[in-house]
Amino acid sequence: MALTRRALLGGTAAAAALGLAGCSGLTPGRDPGGTLSFWNLFGGGDGLRLTQMLDAYRAANRGVSLEAVTLAWGNPYYTKLSLATLGDKPPDVAVSHLTRAKTLISAGLLEELKPEDLARHGLDASNFTARPWEAGLVDGKAYAIPIDTHPFVMFYNTDICQKAGLLDSAGALLPLDTPEKFTEAMKKAKDVTKAYGGVVAIDNDVASPWRIYQSLYSQLGGETLADEGTKVVIDEARATQALAFLQGLTRDGLMPGSIDYQGAIATFANGQSGFYFQGEWEISTFQTAKLPFSMTSFPNIFGGGKYAVQADSHTLVIPKQPDQDQANIDRSLAFIRFLLDQSKTWAEGGHVPAWKPFLDSPEYKAMTPQSNYAAAADGAVYDPDGWYSGSGSNFEIVTSAAIGSVLAGRAAPAAAVAQMRSDLTSLAKTASPV
Repeated sequence: MALTRRALLGGTAAAAALGLAGCSGLTPGRDPGGTLSFWNLFGGGDGLRLTQMLDAYRAANRGVSLEAVTLAWGNPYYTKLSLATLGDKPPDVAVSHLTRAKTLISAGLLEELKPEDLARHGLDASNFTARPWEAGLVDGKAYAIPIDTHPFVMFYNTDICQKAGLLDSAGALLPLDTPEKFTEAMKKAKDVTKAYGGVVAIDNDVASPWRIYQSLYSQLGGETLADEGTKVVIDEARATQALAFLQGLTRDGLMPGSIDYQGAIATFANGQSGFYFQGEWEISTFQTAKLPFSMTSFPNIFGGGKYAVQADSHTLVIPKQPDQDQANIDRSLAFIRFLLDQSKTWAEGGHVPAWKPFLDSPEYKAMTPQSNYAAAADGAVYDPDGWYSGSGSNFEIVTSAAIGSVLAGRAAPAAAVAQMRSDLTSLAKTASPV
């Protein structure tokens, strides 16, 4: 038999995966009667909430030995998950961003979730919001169960915005749905703070510059990749328009042109900006700081009648394993269902629930500011398909670097577009490692 690329990878991955099992604390072997291993990549507030959910599962399922392992976010996590699965030592259930799941699917690393199995656990499509469910299908088949949508959102300091005249009579932020309204709001907030109007992380950030740019570029109707990531299709005019708008904000001093992730958080938390742009997961940070703030959807600055915003979804997947049987599948799906039934705990951390029984409940609608931006999930624009794309990927790293150079004033928009095109073309020409 000829030695294939996958066979070679599988052989080398087996040793690597065995090493991973040893360092992660997983017990060698598998107890088919009641052991369930679970890998995730959650830290911070997400990690704390997940721990609560796992503790609740353990308390309710004392016959199951749950082995939960948290690994480093981004490429390291997906590399380890791929190697472990290729080496026949995967976890029973794992977290995957929706934008990374399709690469795992195309490599044959995930179990297809059959309709009859899903239905038996109440996990049919009708119980999930349409956008993340449908975005995760491959040839009409399900491989990933979405637990949320996490869109790029806008935080705002209610005291600063009140003084700036940016709130309505009910205390909600007035619409900032044109370039002019948005820029004027940044100016008014800056007049109050005497520092900045808004802030977004730029320096040494592998995702935030991409997230704010993609939100604007998508509102303009722009696409970046096509044909499963093998073709780069950046629309130069639209990309330049989005970048020029962003550069104008930093050039005019409405937003800092040089600031890292923690610095951006501190600027907003210290009242040096009226607005902060980031994923909704930072809600816990500002609640802990007892900051007077609220949250809303990222403005529809360029979208007109159609809303779009950069987003991703966390999903739960079942990696393929050589000794998979129906009992393992059912145990794993029951675990997934248990986590979904705790969507309130997960939503407290800012994520928009994908589980409709909770999303549509009066209890969720009463959660503020979380429910303020729930509609943003309907306009979610996921990173384009491609083995090198998705949350924390090489795609986001190279695009964020080019976009960040524009925000910092080091590059013209046209130069950044050329840089993105060049870097992405190199990735597009590279074969997937799995």
